[in-house]
Amino acid sequence: MNKELFKESERYMPGGVNSPVRAYKGLDITPPIIKEGKGAYIFDEEGKKYTDYIGAWGPAVLGQADDDIVNAIKLTADKGISFGSPTRLELDMARHICSTIDSVDMIRMVNSGTEATMSAARLARGYTDRKKIIKFEGNYHGHYDGFLISAGSGVLTEGIPGSKGVPEEIISNTILARYNDIESIEQVFKTHGEEIAGVIIEPIAGNMGVIPAKEDFLLRLKELCMEYNSVLIFDEVMTGFRVSYKGAQGLYNIEPDLTTFAKVMGGGLPSGAYGGKRKIMEKLSPIGEVYQAGTMSGNPIVMAAGYTALKKLFDNPEYYDYLENLGRRLENGINEISKEKGIPTVINRVGSMMTIFYNELEKVETYEDALKSDIDMYNSVFKYMLNKGIYIAPSQFEGLFLSVKHSNEDIDRFLEIFRKY
Repeated sequence: MNKELFKESERYMPGGVNSPVRAYKGLDITPPIIKEGKGAYIFDEEGKKYTDYIGAWGPAVLGQADDDIVNAIKLTADKGISFGSPTRLELDMARHICSTIDSVDMIRMVNSGTEATMSAARLARGYTDRKKIIKFEGNYHGHYDGFLISAGSGVLTEGIPGSKGVPEEIISNTILARYNDIESIEQVFKTHGEEIAGVIIEPIAGNMGVIPAKEDFLLRLKELCMEYNSVLIFDEVMTGFRVSYKGAQGLYNIEPDLTTFAKVMGGGLPSGAYGGKRKIMEKLSPIGEVYQAGTMSGNPIVMAAGYTALKKLFDNPEYYDYLENLGRRLENGINEISKEKGIPTVINRVGSMMTIFYNELEKVETYEDALKSDIDMYNSVFKYMLNKGIYIAPSQFEGLFLSVKHSNEDIDRFLEIFRKY
């Protein structure tokens, strides 16, 4: 049934999908068509059960179909689905984020991570009256034209250097720097400093595989932004409320000027937001001159789901200890098995997100390091694990995500299957 449904999908959607990585391009297998999920498990249209290590690409930190989130959605939907007007729910959500994330004084809700990052870049330009934005190799900030240059993720998986349809003049104001390379970013500022509106970075990259920034690199980046009066933007679409409640900035204890959120903050529904210092956020319309709008922004059902998820995570800090222990158990087990089998492996993990790089380097710290990974090996392992009911990312350059619904027994089963590869 999966094959028939996917073949039918190809008639009506490009590649049969609504996001490229789902197509399993180059893997020569049909993607399972997912019918339902609960907790740590998902089921396809043929009834096959998988242990879910994708978690909707990050949002499902509380597991699939969390009862509290589902109930919040149902209760809210009974009262109305969308109004395009202010609601108390969006106030509850905004107040909660602003009161629990130190760097955020004000916030603007949007509908996706891409909307959040493109809006943050526009705001940085409007605030500074400058044009240029720095991004880093392998960092993915959504499909906004100005960021589709050396963008990692699906672009990297498909071997596309950027994207057709993006005019050169659009990316002429995007400056590319090397991730985790202090000399690279210092040189960029030395050359273009007075023109730089802002710098956007994944403080823990997740779209060239999981690669955390080095602390000294982030600290120097913060110093340079302060020195040149540029806006520092942390893209925490993936890491926000996942690697810790306060995201990567909480782990590094570094406050950016602006932060973008999505994924976990929507409780599994389409969501996004950007927030930061009041003096910057007050440049937004209707009180400032930087325009950004959205009919569905702050949708009550999304706000209800997201507020329920964030409150539950905030009220249960032990969840993050549990996820750290699960992650360590999985990481240690894979390392042990890989050494036994003589498989060159580097595992990068931060809390509940990790990537297994089949790579002969001692460390994977940059975009260039990630590109040296053995993609054929990864694809072979992926197909084997999927066949055994372990649902991991179909790309070497994506992450694996754990939820609070995973158990030690789930991890042990993963390792038992992996050992037999």
